[in-house]
Amino acid sequence: MSDNTRNDNPNDNRTATPAIFNNWERETLERLVFATVREQRAARRWGIFFKLSFLLLAFFAIWAYFDFNFGSSDIDALGRHTALIEIDGAIDDEGSGAADTVIPALNKAFSDPGSAAVVLRINSPGGSPVQAGIIVDEILRLKKGYPNKPLYVVVDEICASGGYYIAAAADKIYVNKASIVGSVGVLMDGFGFTGLMDKLGIERRLLTAGENKGFLDPFSPQSDKQKQHALEMLNEIHEQFIAVVRAGRGKRLKETPEIFSGLYWTGAKAVEMGLADGFGTVDTVARDVVKAEDIIDYTAHEGLPERVLKKFGASVGAGAVHSIYRGPVPSLR
Repeated sequence: MSDNTRNDNPNDNRTATPAIFNNWERETLERLVFATVREQRAARRWGIFFKLSFLLLAFFAIWAYFDFNFGSSDIDALGRHTALIEIDGAIDDEGSGAADTVIPALNKAFSDPGSAAVVLRINSPGGSPVQAGIIVDEILRLKKGYPNKPLYVVVDEICASGGYYIAAAADKIYVNKASIVGSVGVLMDGFGFTGLMDKLGIERRLLTAGENKGFLDPFSPQSDKQKQHALEMLNEIHEQFIAVVRAGRGKRLKETPEIFSGLYWTGAKAVEMGLADGFGTVDTVARDVVKAEDIIDYTAHEGLPERVLKKFGASVGAGAVHSIYRGPVPSLR
């Protein structure tokens, strides 16, 4: 048989077998190489992640250290100065108007031997009578403990209701001519949905143990007895408010029936009525009244770690749900 004779037998795999083995080896090697590359990439990504996490934690730790320690060392090193504490926003159980925030700052400001006076700058429409009352009680206690260290209030845009409740305990109140001052009154607000529920055919199923347990439930009709009880509570809190204003302002207050009616006035009118003592800012009070131009802020400001880590959306959602289910409460605003 000639050497050029072709082998057309399809069952003869003697020449195909080496090619198959070569392809199998190549594919296996490619898989191994790709798997190794993937593992290296994953390891590199995890390495970068852990390094960045470590750097962020180190950054927050350093910031927190300086935030909580550096400022206090500056205060301790300064001589005679005016101590400043700010209340900005609603008087509530959170934020700069909360008793748990204001009281530690007041104690630190009064107890510092270098502070010649304490200036409380207020910009608040009001809020909780409980929080305002706690702060006032602490102010009165500190004034007895430090009789030679006066407390002045400087009003920013507004000092109304619960804000003025606190301000009335000060030795003097300074305002801007256009500031909003006053609103010595109490309110309790809410909504009633009974008429809408009747139109929509919705039935309220409220079971209580106690005749008045569903007091002022927004989905139930309001009874005259419950309304009268609520008004009595508001009047009682109002009288507490009036007593604080009268004790704090004394003979300076030019009483008229309107002063305790819940109305508010401009700063200029407030000075005429004895609700305030004069015009001034933090700087002018520190310079001209206290005679200590150096101002040190004792306000408990929220640090960067708290601002970053706080889940704002969750906080707002929880607050909304809480406000819906806790029902109407007395408010100085």
